[in-house]
Amino acid sequence: MDNNTIVAAVLGLLEGLTEFIPVSSTGHILLAGHFLGFDSPGRAFEVLIQLGAILAILGVYAGRLWHIFSTAGSDPRSRHFIAAVVLAFLPAAVIGVLAHGFIKDVLFETPMLIAIMLILGGFVLLAVDRRATNPKYFSAEDFPLPVAIAIGFIQCLAMIPGVSRSGATIVGGLMLGASKRAAAEFSFFLSMPTMLGAFVYDLYKNRDVLTSAALGNVVVGFICAFIAAVIVVRWLLNYLSQHGYAFFAWWRIIVGSVALLALLVIG
Repeated sequence: MDNNTIVAAVLGLLEGLTEFIPVSSTGHILLAGHFLGFDSPGRAFEVLIQLGAILAILGVYAGRLWHIFSTAGSDPRSRHFIAAVVLAFLPAAVIGVLAHGFIKDVLFETPMLIAIMLILGGFVLLAVDRRATNPKYFSAEDFPLPVAIAIGFIQCLAMIPGVSRSGATIVGGLMLGASKRAAAEFSFFLSMPTMLGAFVYDLYKNRDVLTSAALGNVVVGFICAFIAAVIVVRWLLNYLSQHGYAFFAWWRIIVGSVALLALLVIG
């Protein structure tokens, strides 16, 4: 097993551990890959290993997804929830396609920006977590369509690595009246079409640059991401309901500060 494969396994674990918590999995992977000297043709690895996290959350929520889709013909609440997730997904789908080159060629290649966004996002998350609120929505299935669409536009901020897709959608949900659990749960459901769309589009765009070695690293990263993500998803909602987001806010601030210092000292 060569060094790149070992690093791919480490990055896969990092992806699974951080994808669904508001700390920016992409930011963590890009920074770790930068310092570890990981070779990622077209920066495809960082997107493609998300398939492991996608399958993990599909597995954990399989029963609930089956209920929603199987009752959509007769249950207005199920139809409403499907529409809410689809509408929330559309802004990221459109902007992601239009800005794909800039995101991958510029933003993904700017570790200093990633470290700064980790720090700033930590302070935002800390402020929102401490804000006294009276939630109006206690279930992800009860979000009004305008709220879902607003969260969808907020999610687009996460195209800047270091912002965090889950962090942006959770903060958006909290600001728009969701409980901490409902905000996280809607983020979970929205992640499914968003991450799957990013996976398919990135696989298509990088089909000519992915070597057999690069694909092998993706498979290793995918397996590790799947295992870690299953553990995180099963644990996260109960943790957030009891403790909130302060731990993750400080995590972002500390990791971002250490990375920024390292970049200033060693580049």
